[in-house]
Parts: sequence; C-alpha cells; structure tokens
Amino acid sequence: MSTANPLLAPSTLPYGLPDFSVIRDEHVMPALEEALRRHSVEIAAIADSPDAPTAANTVVALERSGQDLARVLGYFFTVAGADATDERLRMEAEIAPLIAQHSDDMYMNPQLFRRIDAVFQALPESLGRIEVKGQVTAAQLDAETVALVQRYHDLFLRHGAGLAEEAQARIREINAELSQLSSEFGDNLLKDTQLRAVHITEESELAGVADTQKSFFAETARAAGKTGWLVPLGLPTAQPILEQLSDPAVRARVYEASLQRGGGRSEQIAHRMAVLRAEKATLFGYHTFAEFVISDETAGTPEAALELLSDLAPAAVRNAESERKDLVAMAEAAGDTSFTAADWPYYAEKVRAAHYALDSAMLKPYFRLQSVVEKGVFRAAETLYGLRIVKRSDLVGYTPDTDVWEVTDAETGEGIALLLTDYFTRPTKRGGAWMNSIVDQNYLLGQKPIIINVLNLTPAPAGEEVLLTLDEVETLFHEFGHALHGMLSSVVYPLFSGTNVPRDFVEFPSQFNEMWTLHEDTLPVYAHSAAGETIPSELVQKVRAAQQFGQGFATVEYLAACIIDMAWHTLTHAEALALGDDLDVAAFERAALQRAGLLVDGVAPRYRTRYYQHIFSNGYAAGYYSYLWSEVLDADTVDWFNEQGGLVPEAGRRFREKILSRGGAIDYMAAYRDFRGRDKDVTPLLRRRGLV
Repeated sequence: MSTANPLLAPSTLPYGLPDFSVIRDEHVMPALEEALRRHSVEIAAIADSPDAPTAANTVVALERSGQDLARVLGYFFTVAGADATDERLRMEAEIAPLIAQHSDDMYMNPQLFRRIDAVFQALPESLGRIEVKGQVTAAQLDAETVALVQRYHDLFLRHGAGLAEEAQARIREINAELSQLSSEFGDNLLKDTQLRAVHITEESELAGVADTQKSFFAETARAAGKTGWLVPLGLPTAQPILEQLSDPAVRARVYEASLQRGGGRSEQIAHRMAVLRAEKATLFGYHTFAEFVISDETAGTPEAALELLSDLAPAAVRNAESERKDLVAMAEAAGDTSFTAADWPYYAEKVRAAHYALDSAMLKPYFRLQSVVEKGVFRAAETLYGLRIVKRSDLVGYTPDTDVWEVTDAETGEGIALLLTDYFTRPTKRGGAWMNSIVDQNYLLGQKPIIINVLNLTPAPAGEEVLLTLDEVETLFHEFGHALHGMLSSVVYPLFSGTNVPRDFVEFPSQFNEMWTLHEDTLPVYAHSAAGETIPSELVQKVRAAQQFGQGFATVEYLAACIIDMAWHTLTHAEALALGDDLDVAAFERAALQRAGLLVDGVAPRYRTRYYQHIFSNGYAAGYYSYLWSEVLDADTVDWFNEQGGLVPEAGRRFREKILSRGGAIDYMAAYRDFRGRDKDVTPLLRRRGLV
C-alpha cells in the first residue's frame, strides 16, 4: 500500500513537501485508515513493553510515533481548509470522529498511562538515553524531556486517563459528538455563506465601489452561473465592502446577509456544543468549560480573562459612542436620517476623509501585493532575524496560485523552512486568514518546518496589479508573524514546536509583527506606486493621526465577541441544559452584552453565534479573549523595539532567541520577563487603543 499511496511514505521532495502533483482525494481515506492502524500498533508496543518505563522508551517513544498519521493529516487539513470542495467536506465529516476516537483510545489506554505516570513520578532519574537527529545541548535535551514528560502526564489527565471507566465512556461519546458537530458547523457556515452572497443586477447599485472590486464581483457572478455582480461575504459581521457602497439600501442588504449566515442550524449546533462542553468540564471536576480550558492557558482562570475585558469595556464604549455622534452628524449632513449599523463603516470612511483628510482609497496605489510581501513583510524578517527568502519555482503548491518559498540563513545558506503562500479568495476557501504547518520543526526526527500562510484577497483583473487596503497589509504582517513563530522554532520535540503554545500566547508574535506595517524603517521601502513614487510622508502622517479614530468601534466589536464566547462557555451544565431547545440565541447574546455594558447602538459583535467559526469550528472555545491578552505583550514589545532603535538585528536576535525559537518548551510569562527584563505592562495597549 505504501508504494501505491503517496501519503504513506515520506516525500522525497525538499523538506518533505507533499507532492501535490500526484496526491489525489482518493488517496486520503485509505492512507488515513492505514496510518491509524500503524499508529495503534506503535502505541500498543509502547504500552505493553516488558521493559521498565523510562522517558526514552515511553514518552519520547510516543512522541516519535505516528509519523504516517501526521503526514496524512498535515496534508488533508491543509487542503480541506484552503480548498474545501464538496468531496473534501464529506471526507472531513468522516475523518473527524475517527480522529476523536483514535485520540481517546490513546489517552485512555490504562497501561500506557501507568507507564507515563511511573516516569513522571520518578523524574528526573527516569529520563534514560535519548537519540535525536540534530545538534542539541545536553542541557536543552534534559530540560525539554522533563517538560515533555510533565506535559504528556497533564495531557493524559486532561483527556480522561484518571477518570473512572463510566466517566471515560461518556467522555468518548462527548468527544465523538463534538467532533462531528464542529465539522458540521464549519461546513454549514461555508455553504450558507456561499448561498447568501449578495446578487446585484444593476450597476448603479454598486456606486462608490472601485472598478477592480466590481470586476471581481462580476467574475464571481459568472463563476456562479449568474449575470450581473455577486458580492461574497467574509467572516466578520461588518463586511469591508460596506466602506465603499454609496447606496444605503445595498449596504443594508449586505449587512443583513452577513448577520444571517449560518442560520438557525448553526445556532442549534452551537447550543448543543455548549451543553456537551459544559458536561465534559463537569466530568473533569470543573464548574464550566471556560474554567477547564483556561486552567491550561497563561491567564489561568476565566476571572482573569474577564477582568481584562471588563477593565477595557467602559472606555471603549465611551469612545464608540463618541465616534457614533460624529458618524450620525456626517450622515445627517448627507441627508441620511436613518443611520444604522450597516452605515457605520461607510460613514467612518467619510469622517476619516473629513477630519483627517484621509480616504482609504488614497493608500491602495502604494500597497502593491508583490512589493508589500517581498520588500515589506519578507524584508523586515530578513533584516531582524538574519534570513533570506527566495521563491522556489521548481516546487508546486496545492493550487496553481499557491507559491512556494525557501527560507535560509543569510550567512550560512543553511535551509531553515519552506513557506507556502496562498493569498487569493475562491469559493471553496474558508473565510478569514490563517497560518498552519504541514511539518513541525523538531530535532527528535530531524524535521524542518513547512508553513502555510492563507488570506482571502480579491484578485486583480488580468494584467493589473493587486492593490491592498491597510487592513490587508496588516493581515499579511500578522499571519507572517505566526509563520515566523513556526519557521524559527528550535526545539527537540514536535509537541513544543512553533505555535504549539497556549491560545493566549500564540497571538503575541503575530500581533507584534504588525508593528512593521507603518514603521518608518519599513514603510518607505515597500510602499511605492507603480510609477515608483514612495508613499508621501504627509499621507503617512494622516494615517497615523487617524489610527485612533475607529478604535472605539474596533474594541467594542471585539470585546462583544469575547463576551459571547464567555457567555456560552461559563455556563454550568445545568444552565446550558436549562436554556432549552427553543432558545432565542439573539436574546441570549443581547443579555450577555447588556450585563457586560457593551451594548452600543450600531456596533454588533465582530462574530455572533451563528457564524462564530473561531469558537465552534476552529478551537478557540473560551479563548477568543486571547487576542487581547496577547496584545498586552505585543504593545509592550513594540515599545521595547522602538527603544532599541526599530528594525535592529540585535533586537531581532534577542526576540528570536527568547521567544520565537522556544515554542512551547518554556514557562511563557517567565520567558517574557527574561526577554523584556520585567513583567508586562498594560499601559502601551491602553495608549494604542486610545483608552487612557
């Protein structure tokens, strides 16, 4: 089978890149079934070993196992997210419960846990001799191996190894159902989002929309077999196109379509998942699912996360209400007396133009995709971290518009990683932007990372350059920050590689990397018009002056989404059940926002339950607060870099050594103190968001 199925043997391509040219959908299920069987055999051999348990023959052996399974899943979940065809959606629904069952079989294997517990209890004497495929100091190897044993011991307990058989059986049932529901939520949202794309039949209804955007809408309509224009919908509530649409009736149609995505079925799934998650937490001895999840994050408790949210809410609401007054005044001056949430992005642009002499359209000619990527995003990383990033035209990605890049050490030429970039929207791509890895860096197996950055940019008409908004430029820097975290990892074990860190720490490197978007050391280098003109300094000054305008809206919509996440996941099991099958989800959301003091007329949560992909399909349940938690570290780190002089290699080397390279093999806040020289300070974040 391994010779016939390309997923069941290591790739011979550089870095182990999957050979996308030969892998087909029909290879996936047979490969998965065989990989699961092989991994089960490996697990049984470890659990049933007659040798006395050591870290080497038990925990490290477990970490070394499952390479075939990692290869299959690394490939499949890459293509299933970025190119979610009907066939892949069907396979995903079939795969999810199989993986859940396999995971439960491993974590609830009593013989295996007894061996791991024996190693854990006997640390550090139980380490044993460990062979690795990389240059690792004895001190790093010992420290990471101790951490690996501790982490596996904790993971087994958190997956039910210490529970009675009856509780374990119920956990298995819950995990299987949650896996199926999570897959169904994502599939339902993707399909319903496609169906709710707004069909425009009269060009006059697109007044205010840039010609390149209209061309894309026309092409989208043609691809869907329709005449006219088709406006696809992105992930957040407030669709970016609302900034351009002059017709209030069309704005209302787009906004309403955005609000309705997922429909009642998504709400039913969400409620059922909340019930199951709360029950699962109870079985582990926690009151709520949020308590269970956050006990394993850097925040520690739901109360700590909620305290940060509640501390920011009053000032954010004041700012948003002040912004609303400006927008309403602008709307009334334009003869529009019925200002609604659908109008907020449009009039926010008008206020920026009036108060700051800034029209976002003025920026786009200077934000050309290739220049932003190569002279901005890549160059900043090359300068800071001593890298060289070159396109590998001899290697192919999983779609024709996916590019492959090699990242090497600028001094030695040694290969560090492969990077795949997949930037353009398509009907089969899930919404939003993300990074994921096909291969995690580790010295145990001698593997170098293969990392993917995915966005949903609008392609330009044939022969024209892709021009970006400022938000899209920031997203490129953000996702590449995640990529750097994965590519510059330097750890022994895959479990600790790159972004395998708590949710409320994982966004720190990515959000910090956004600092180079408008930084004086980077912006003049990459922001050029087609004629070669550098972005004018007066335009940059206007952008910086206008940055805090809109922070009220942005902060409130984000905090509101966090509160909805917490509202679902701070329910006890009894409370979740008591909501009933006829739950009015909109009323549930409104009550939660009212309690938090986050009801602002015209500002909806960034995500509402029915299209909250992060928490019901993407693993951020009880963790959406993490962006803000990480932003405290990010804003504080931006101050430090500016104190060092900005884009300075010495500063980059320190950040790489203390944070990026360490992955999950660290005490996160201790590592931050080691990097920064003190505890985090929230003041830079408050200043950034205009909340002081």
